[in-house]
Amino acid sequence: MSKEQQQDFLIAYTIDRMTEFLIKDFNLSIAESLQFIYNSETYKKLMQTENGLYVESPSYVYELLSKEYQTGSAA
Repeated sequence: MSKEQQQDFLIAYTIDRMTEFLIKDFNLSIAESLQFIYNSETYKKLMQTENGLYVESPSYVYELLSKEYQTGSAA
């Protein structure tokens, strides 16, 4: 598996887990969760692979996303 494939896998896994967490914590639908994620500043940071956020645990990245959801702005 190439480095790019690993990055893609880890990012997809993190997005999947964050979607599950949003559904559970905020009673959002799958579509609402994904829409929020893909429009968030946290997602933009996650996609900037040079910062290494994609290697952090999905729970850690979700904490950033959850704060953004609750406050309306990224940490």
